[in-house]
Amino acid sequence: MSTFGQGDDITFDRSFVAAPGELLQISPRVRRMLAANPGPMTFSGTCTYVVGSGDVAIIDPGPDLPDHVAALLHALRHETVSHILVTHTHRDHSAAAAALKAKTGAKIIGCAAYTVPHPGEDGAFDAAHDLTYVPDAVMRDADVIAGKDFSLCAVATPGHTGNHLAFALAEDAALFSGDHVMAWATSVVIPPDGAMADYMASLEKLRRRADFIYWPGHGNAVREPQRYLEALIRHRLKREAAIMVELAAAEMTPTDLVAAIYRNLDPALKRAADCSIRAHLDDLVARGRVVVDTGAGPEPSYRLI
Repeated sequence: MSTFGQGDDITFDRSFVAAPGELLQISPRVRRMLAANPGPMTFSGTCTYVVGSGDVAIIDPGPDLPDHVAALLHALRHETVSHILVTHTHRDHSAAAAALKAKTGAKIIGCAAYTVPHPGEDGAFDAAHDLTYVPDAVMRDADVIAGKDFSLCAVATPGHTGNHLAFALAEDAALFSGDHVMAWATSVVIPPDGAMADYMASLEKLRRRADFIYWPGHGNAVREPQRYLEALIRHRLKREAAIMVELAAAEMTPTDLVAAIYRNLDPALKRAADCSIRAHLDDLVARGRVVVDTGAGPEPSYRLI
């Protein structure tokens, strides 16, 4: 169960234990299989969810790992896969969709395909995106697909990526939150596709809902989600305040700010920290609180207005 520290601190739940390739029942309507892709950005691996029984939907088929796809197909060999839903196009969530469609005939639906920000750069702004993802249909906010004993409603939650969706399972008062809200860590916001303003607005949007539990793309369930959302919002506001304090003392680059704000940072998380700082800075510039100088050196520098 997720717990919370005092003040603006968040105590994350990193107790998740599961064996890759096993399809486990985690609620009456939901099963989960862990992919064998652990790492600093994926925690213990990507969680693939199966909703329903007999006639099922797969949410976030995961990375294109043959063993993961084979294990999922074997576990569902006596059932019919009607839908393959994707929360966003990071390869650890969407890349197995094509292989599953080829084997099951199910339609790939959910988020829109990723659009490279600048043609010719081949996804250089966010190399994690799956450029091979081709949905059969795109779900928009409030669109619903129905199975034999379940319905899944799309909830647009941009921020982590521009095309991020969550899916609400009304019958369980549950939300499949993808990478937008996770119990093990905060979500990284990766500009220019991801945007801090969108991320914060999506957190506020979820606060207005009454979901009982979140099933995220990595790690354990988020329980007491409203309290957890409030903690995430406080955390981001605290990070913004820290940036403002540093810029009040001196003009700084994103690299300067990462070094000043993130103490004892694991080198494997440096890129995530850099993305977070840049996303906050983009937001502060857009709100007219900070000005950017793009010609001062190898990276832009920022100062208070």
